[in-house]
Amino acid sequence: MDLSTVRTTSDGPIRVAVDAMGGDHAPLEIVTGTLSWARAHPADKVLLVGIPERISEVAGGPVPPNVEIVAASQVVEMDESPAHALKAKKDSSIMVAMDLLKQGRADALVTAGHSGAGMAAAVLKLGRLPGVDRPALAVQMITETGPFVLLDIGANMDSSGNNLYQFAQMGSLYAERVLGVANPRVALLSIGEEKGKGDQAVQQATQMLDENGTLNFVGNVEGRDLVKHMADVAVCDAMVGNVTMKFFEGLATFIFDLWKREFKRGIRGPIGYLFMRAGVNRIRDTFDYEKMGASPLLGVKGMVLITHGSAKRRMIEYALDAGATAGRARIPELIADALRGQPRRPGPVA
Repeated sequence: MDLSTVRTTSDGPIRVAVDAMGGDHAPLEIVTGTLSWARAHPADKVLLVGIPERISEVAGGPVPPNVEIVAASQVVEMDESPAHALKAKKDSSIMVAMDLLKQGRADALVTAGHSGAGMAAAVLKLGRLPGVDRPALAVQMITETGPFVLLDIGANMDSSGNNLYQFAQMGSLYAERVLGVANPRVALLSIGEEKGKGDQAVQQATQMLDENGTLNFVGNVEGRDLVKHMADVAVCDAMVGNVTMKFFEGLATFIFDLWKREFKRGIRGPIGYLFMRAGVNRIRDTFDYEKMGASPLLGVKGMVLITHGSAKRRMIEYALDAGATAGRARIPELIADALRGQPRRPGPVA
């Protein structure tokens, strides 16, 4: 999430619940990043949810006064089935954290755990907003002229045309109401620009968006054109969105690794780097995906943000920044207000 573009509704203290046990490097990296963020934001409160003994062990001493450890006795592992895990582990860290959000003890929730479990727990505990069949994970992707919103990147596999249509609605509302994009351009990510290209779900969504009349639907956009910022909101199902996002991240890392090797070649490489270092650092900063922190789960009755399962302490700090900012922006309330009263569109059952 590009925090510089988010329009908040309050500057007051915020309460962020953190799933301390979720992620490939939990609890060490999650706890370390969370405590660092808490020390830098003493006016805000953090609810660190997990197994108290393990949290205390990796904390290595007393936690800051604005951090509360909330006990949870179970952990949803990254390779578990979400449906089975949530049914069998009702006292897991993600379920306890979700309860805090539901009870109003937290304004936002951040997890690096299993994205499917996070989404399922949010739907089970918080419920969907009226008019939403399935929630969607959104992320802001970088272009030279500013970020665009890509969704869904991980919440739903095998989305229907009606699901894609709703993602377009939520993405457009998010871009307009939260990011301040006037009349955001909405496109479907497909295999060709021409109408009729794409699978059945894309074709169904195209028809529904054409009939809508209220969204600024500009048609299809191809993967190669995403970086040209041809749309402010790009809509796809989770499989396509997740692969697209991670390919962008992997490609950026690959390019910088190539540069690094070239700058080490012979005598001219290090000399060339001295002249180019400032520019390279600016470009590296632009493509630093860790700064995006976490992705908001749009369409549920609470502010849930899901970050990379591989996130380490630095990215966790950015994720808490995103959580605090999203909590202040009241994103679910904005989407609910905008969707309220809008008629449901006909379409395939999700």
